[in-house]
Amino acid sequence: MSKKIVLVTGANSGIGLALCERLLTHNDQIHLCLACRNMQRAEAARTTLHTSHPGADISLLKVDVGSLQSVLEACKEIKHRYKKVDYLYLNAGIMPNPQISLKAFVNGLFSRKVISMFATGEGLLTQQDRVTADGLQEVFVTNVFGHFIMIRELEPLLCQPGNTSQLIWTSSSNARSSAFRLDDYQHTRGVEPYSSSKYASDLLSVALNRHYNKQGLYSSVTCPGLVMTNLTYGILPSFFWTLIMPIMWLIRIFTNTFTLTAYNGAEALFWLFNQKPESLDPRAKYHSYTSGLGNGYTKPQKMDLDEDMAETFYEKLLELEGRVRDKHKLQEDGR
Repeated sequence: MSKKIVLVTGANSGIGLALCERLLTHNDQIHLCLACRNMQRAEAARTTLHTSHPGADISLLKVDVGSLQSVLEACKEIKHRYKKVDYLYLNAGIMPNPQISLKAFVNGLFSRKVISMFATGEGLLTQQDRVTADGLQEVFVTNVFGHFIMIRELEPLLCQPGNTSQLIWTSSSNARSSAFRLDDYQHTRGVEPYSSSKYASDLLSVALNRHYNKQGLYSSVTCPGLVMTNLTYGILPSFFWTLIMPIMWLIRIFTNTFTLTAYNGAEALFWLFNQKPESLDPRAKYHSYTSGLGNGYTKPQKMDLDEDMAETFYEKLLELEGRVRDKHKLQEDGR
């Protein structure tokens, strides 16, 4: 294929769908693959995109990045369809059963820390995780490990001689080192699996650059800012959002992190599509910002993380990959 192949996980709504719309508006000659768990919603997303871009080349791919079996089957299909992948947007993610401290929320709403509270969720948000059929923590496998397996499986398509490819992660300002531990990288003993998983993806991106840049594969992480998506709306009851949304729009005049719309939240993801990956900083997180007038722009910020920790985490993921693949093979052989 001469067209650029762009694959987006979690593309049926929110930031993922907004990114697809922006990519097609910019360049309708790409081949866009919507990689989604729910095919009914994926089809609806394709219909929406075709409404504004009737001639767009859009395909669908069923994948649940929280399931090893689903990821392996999806990658097999990708290798059957394509000879290369130019852009792999690792956007799918979950924040299950979010719980909020109403006391911390009310106190923070009328304090100097209100912007930081909304931007990071620190001291405000906890989640209830669960174990998947593969025996892994659901948030970790969905937000990090499933994508890691996808990268490993698609390595021949991502590392083509004479071609550069990009891995682009949707991370978060909620990615905090205080929530992550190397000896508990699946966050089995904590109550902030989302924050831990986003910090883990930041570490992984740095390690991937160390291992793959010489093969023409580059990894970047982005932060969408505070965006009102289904994931965000699930944190508080709907009447709360009705009450505070006017305040949030007012606050946006004074801060650039309140992107609020999915279109603005996808700014950094879209910006990276137009950059030469060799020129990017492998240790930077690319933030979507919005001016008080609503204009989007991208700004890199150096990530505060340790490269040795990133390498150790990468090695631990390789070890986990080996164990999970062995278990999967035994199950397949037993059928």
